[in-house]
Amino acid sequence: MRPKTHLPAGVIGVYFLLSCLIFPCSSLPRSSEQSQAFTSILVHQKGLDFVKDLLVNKAVSSSLPIRLPTIEKYQKIPFVGNVRMVLSEITIYKLDAPDSYIRPGDAGVAIIASGTTGDISMRWNYSYSTWLLPVEITDKGSARVKVKGMEVGITVGLETREGSLKLTLLDGGCHVHDLSIELDGGASWLYQGMVDAFDKKIRSLIESAITSKLKEGISKLDLLLRSIPKEVYIGSGVSLNVTIVNDPQLSSSSIGFQVNGLFMSRIGVPVPDYYVRKPYLAVSCRDPAKMLGISLDEAVFLSASSLYYNANFMHWIVDKIPDQSLLNTAGWRFIIPQLYKQYPDDAMNLNISLSSPPDVHISENNFGASVYADFVINVIEAGKSIPVACISLVIRGSGTIKVVGNNLAGSLKLSDFTMSLKWSNIGNLRLFLIQPVMWTIIETVFLPYANSHLGKGFPLPIIHGFTLRNAEVTCSDSQLTVCSDVSYSESTNLKRLMIPLFWPSNTYTA
Repeated sequence: MRPKTHLPAGVIGVYFLLSCLIFPCSSLPRSSEQSQAFTSILVHQKGLDFVKDLLVNKAVSSSLPIRLPTIEKYQKIPFVGNVRMVLSEITIYKLDAPDSYIRPGDAGVAIIASGTTGDISMRWNYSYSTWLLPVEITDKGSARVKVKGMEVGITVGLETREGSLKLTLLDGGCHVHDLSIELDGGASWLYQGMVDAFDKKIRSLIESAITSKLKEGISKLDLLLRSIPKEVYIGSGVSLNVTIVNDPQLSSSSIGFQVNGLFMSRIGVPVPDYYVRKPYLAVSCRDPAKMLGISLDEAVFLSASSLYYNANFMHWIVDKIPDQSLLNTAGWRFIIPQLYKQYPDDAMNLNISLSSPPDVHISENNFGASVYADFVINVIEAGKSIPVACISLVIRGSGTIKVVGNNLAGSLKLSDFTMSLKWSNIGNLRLFLIQPVMWTIIETVFLPYANSHLGKGFPLPIIHGFTLRNAEVTCSDSQLTVCSDVSYSESTNLKRLMIPLFWPSNTYTA
């Protein structure tokens, strides 16, 4: 056949990952059909927690160290006098958030990290002079600061603007409950003087730096989300419209998105726009512990069917089949005697073309399709193909749908078919004699070819580096739902993206 509160990087990362997990990044032109939603995506609490934990770990590791500005102060020390103290090379080199959570709600999505700890290194020096000595006294050394009980949090609003997600920072901040300073070297009076002089200032610098990074990161992430293309390229001039429709739906334990989800042409092939969607396409998973649910309306499959049909992809010339005798008129001499009599021992080929787009139908626990095809018998004479008869077929099949990697794939099994003679140049045909042969051709030629393409499937909207695991597929009235967990493997592209996005600069300026 030919044919108020989380680590800054973690907070930002959660939203980036949620958007890219659902809407892959690729540069493609926009669709003109943006107003309806035929695919719904629901990220459950388990999925939100997975994303949060992953991004907190990876984003924090990529953001450190953080350099804070130099600070200095004059402090009056008993029996010493006014001492000029300076802290420099102040660097946060470790952050740990053992207890964090993400909670969607009516006001937005809150991410909280409590009990966060951090380690800071710095250099210190001081100088002073007294009336007793005519020279300035100086000393210097290093110090370590342990930050304890830090709380970091943020609340972000999610809405849809022109088919993209928009983030709005509603609230965000950081509070340091306690810190301890350990000095290496220095006079005995220095420790208490250092604490009195710099305790509040160090707290303030940490809180301001993290809060500033939160605001900076959300602003940059908002620009990134709005720049994500609204189509996913499938191949052969076809793409999947992933324009976001309507604002995200937030509950106490999930975030829901609606996208257009229809197949569309990148080369001007028309696609019918008569699809009627339900007012709301619900995502219902039998196992509530799954991380992610994706529901596709029947219209998604119908749009693919119409698009490939209109692009003339559903037309095949068959010149090789398992029973090669059927491609010679001698193999038909007892089935269509007049064919053999008129074209004795001539080679043949079969021209199969669909007469209309396949009709896909989804019902409770069933996925099926009806295919309408014209089957033209050609005789090869002197190197030319001569059409001799055309039989119209209606092939009905039941489908099996499964998730292969991140693709939704399937296969079709023959249920039954009907046929009628459309035209003939060799007289009337006895269709009851042809029926067994046609069954064999459908089973051994048409279905294997169709299933070789259906088996590859089309991509579900999942970013590279993430893979659906233990996916379950269910069918209900006019919709198909995939419920799955997600695993992550190291993604170089994601890693490169995270570093400049989350922390474009590792230096904080007060």
